[in-house]
Amino acid sequence: MMKKFEYKMIDSQDVASAGLFKGRAIEDIEAYLNQLGAQGWELVNADFRELEGGTEFSGVMKREL
Repeated sequence: MMKKFEYKMIDSQDVASAGLFKGRAIEDIEAYLNQLGAQGWELVNADFRELEGGTEFSGVMKREL
């Protein structure tokens, strides 16, 4: 039987920022990704962009159904 997966799009906007027009701190992104990992999600693709004041990202996560 073939495995089945569900997918989730993630984005920097899902992580609390340091304030208006500021990027996300690495520690906050890690905490967000670890929270999703604890729910069974696996990061399969990510695009991180370093900006003045923080980091922005988008990506795809998956987990087995």
